[in-house]
Amino acid sequence: MGCRDVHAATVLAFLSGTASVAGLLAAVLLPNWRQMRLYTFNKNERNVTVYTGLWIKCARFDGSRDCVIYDPQWYTAVDQLDLRVLQFALPLSMLTAVSALFLCLIGMCNTAFVSSVPNIKLAKCLVNSAGCHLVAGLLFLLACAICLTPSVWVIFYNNYLNRKYEPVFSFDISVFIAIASAGGLFFTSVLLFLWYCACKNLPSPFWQPLYSHAPSIHSYASQPYSARSRLSAMDIDIPVVTHAS
Repeated sequence: MGCRDVHAATVLAFLSGTASVAGLLAAVLLPNWRQMRLYTFNKNERNVTVYTGLWIKCARFDGSRDCVIYDPQWYTAVDQLDLRVLQFALPLSMLTAVSALFLCLIGMCNTAFVSSVPNIKLAKCLVNSAGCHLVAGLLFLLACAICLTPSVWVIFYNNYLNRKYEPVFSFDISVFIAIASAGGLFFTSVLLFLWYCACKNLPSPFWQPLYSHAPSIHSYASQPYSARSRLSAMDIDIPVVTHAS
């Protein structure tokens, strides 16, 4: 078994990375990073909840799904520092993770469709599959750090807003989606690092190749002579048949 084969670990890493990027995309687009709940003491009016995202802001009455106030230009006038940082951090994290997925896909396609016997004329153009997975693991780890740090900061900044103004702020579901996606990116990078470092030593079926290479011409090469084949004819016991008189 060798790292030149497509393993279950690399396929699972690619799927995990894809799911993490999808989670980041959902967190970026959803207007659910922070809620600001405004209460009224008038019995004839309803409470209002303001949903703040990275790009839009929406205000809704309790029990209604329609936005009373919808601001699609919110991204140009964000007045909260943590959300402004996230506007740059999350797209950068997605771009880094997509680059890692591209490298991981190149490594798997190279091992799946390239012959195990390299062409000497194309030696300078060959792709190092193990190197692709290693660099992809580093990029996934970088994407995790870029995404996780500002996402966790939202929680602390939310507490800061409650102390500075009134306890009407709360973080919303997008924070959990972003943190979970960062965890998926970290899991993907660790999986690729483990495959790169230990795939030649671990006997678990999880690290075994998903397919077998077709036998190459080297499989039919003549084997080295054994010690017995190098003996002279005098040293080999040859049975002698004698005729009875």
